[in-house]
Amino acid sequence: MPDDNKSLIVVNIRGTINIPAPIKDTLAKLRLDRRYTATIVADTPVIRGMLNKAKNYVAWCHADPALVEKVVEKRGRSAEKKTSQDEALSALGFENVKAFAKAISDGNVVLGKAEGVKPVFRLAPPRGGFRRSTKRMRSEGGVLGENPDLPKLIEAMI
Repeated sequence: MPDDNKSLIVVNIRGTINIPAPIKDTLAKLRLDRRYTATIVADTPVIRGMLNKAKNYVAWCHADPALVEKVVEKRGRSAEKKTSQDEALSALGFENVKAFAKAISDGNVVLGKAEGVKPVFRLAPPRGGFRRSTKRMRSEGGVLGENPDLPKLIEAMI
């Protein structure tokens, strides 16, 4: 694991229909209870264990600050409908989305504990479709599991 990336971006690829209850609970704890939802979590051994448990349903990679900035800017929402995303970020003490994205990717801010910002990003199906199977692991020719090509897929889903 590189030392400069302390966060992971996780995307639910397959949904939660007809999956075993322990894996459904794990996805709920990760806040990935719908298909094509993404979140940013800390890169800890506990989170890695959760991801390995749900590896047949999710894909993840290290959270690059540029990718996090694009996701937060395009798909980020404030927790309250009446406030804008910029107002929520300024209430947290960040002057812009770039500084907030840098803090998240460095692990200084935990997205789930940031007040006023929703911890889940609702993505669209990828433009152009999936180039690889969504039912197989990365090592078997699919997109699931730890996937270094996930940033390209996420950009197609924004």
